[in-house]
Amino acid sequence: MADNKTYFIQTYGCQMNERDSETIAGMLEQEGFVPALERDGAGVIVLNTCSVRENADNRFFGQLGVMKKIKEKNPDSIVAVCGCMMQQEPVIRKIREKYNWVDIIFGTLNIDEFPSLLRRRLAEGRQAMSVSEAREHIAEGLPSVRKYPFKSFVNIMNGCNNFCTYCIVPYTRGREVSRQPEAILEEIRSLAADGVREVTLLGQNVNSYGKADRFDTDFADLLYRVNEVDGIERIRFMTSHPKDVPDRLIGAFRDCEKLCHHIHLPVQSGSSRLIKKMNRHYTKEGYLETVAALREAAPDIAITTDIIVGFPGETEEDFEETMDLVRKAQFDSAFTFLYSVRDGTPAAKYPDQVPEEVMHRRFDRLVEALNAITAEKNLAYQGRVEKILIEGPSARGGDGICSGRTDTFKLVNFRCNPARAGELADVRITEAKTFSLFGELV
Repeated sequence: MADNKTYFIQTYGCQMNERDSETIAGMLEQEGFVPALERDGAGVIVLNTCSVRENADNRFFGQLGVMKKIKEKNPDSIVAVCGCMMQQEPVIRKIREKYNWVDIIFGTLNIDEFPSLLRRRLAEGRQAMSVSEAREHIAEGLPSVRKYPFKSFVNIMNGCNNFCTYCIVPYTRGREVSRQPEAILEEIRSLAADGVREVTLLGQNVNSYGKADRFDTDFADLLYRVNEVDGIERIRFMTSHPKDVPDRLIGAFRDCEKLCHHIHLPVQSGSSRLIKKMNRHYTKEGYLETVAALREAAPDIAITTDIIVGFPGETEEDFEETMDLVRKAQFDSAFTFLYSVRDGTPAAKYPDQVPEEVMHRRFDRLVEALNAITAEKNLAYQGRVEKILIEGPSARGGDGICSGRTDTFKLVNFRCNPARAGELADVRITEAKTFSLFGELV
């Protein structure tokens, strides 16, 4: 192990996990490690887990089976597991009983302890673990390795106080704790000085920033202050809760010239009855009023969402309410999910689970309707010139094809020198497809 100072991080789940992995990479590099070319030969392998859906759990334990074979070939390699799954006692118990060769276990609230856990494992030769249920403060000043030099995630808070009845996150990420506004602004100023042009503010519910900590600064205030940071040209945020969209936050889309005109606003269902059963604290009508207010403040705003199909007790009437909301809201795109039972959540115990075949039938109808709306929305971009932040070579392949995002978060592919990554460029949209746009540099 002493001769193999390489690492590989495998990340599952949301942007919060991606940001955590950047921090883990930064700490490893501070300890003298460098990225491995491939997982199997790495000296340290980290699996950063997600527990939002059951299939994520299954994939993780499948990967642990692969890790065992890697450990058999390279006994000195270190396998560390972290992320949301590690905040669940049954998962930890299963790992310690059936996968006791795992070297390090740490939770979402203990990322800053990873270097000391690694040193302890190397010194003592036995499993090292740290999992906390709650922390009052977020560790500051941790290093990170960003995926892009010109854009960055910025954590503004951890945890969630909403306790939606289907969601495991409050139990895995803990209660809401916000970073001090000056610490966030100092980080963003430092990023700007390092060439970052776009920041994405992250939290399970960024709209409730500062509330639990009784800050004088709320989320709208924070956006206005980030908007004043020299060097930053684009501001995004993820994710919002529909119950927490005050007028001043809506006004920020009108007033802050750097705030991108895109909001991800998970509705989950169009049935007010189910929304209440989900413990979401808004109604279908209230949600549509928020959508209308956002479009009044910023007529070009792109609104995306999450929708769950088959929540326990969902009737055909409930599902038709969702279809009606989709038609009225005219989402730019949506992440759609079949309801997944998560042990430890109230909904897991509800007796009126929806049969799989019913869920799939409704899901197919919903996706068809959403895709038609997305295609029509994208078609409106054809012929327009959009400002694109060039991200580099396109994932769709092809020599000289790059991709980037519009202000409204539309993915655009176009021919461009990859060396221009990080630049803002004008691109004329020449073709619109359901999930992406194609264009040419102006």
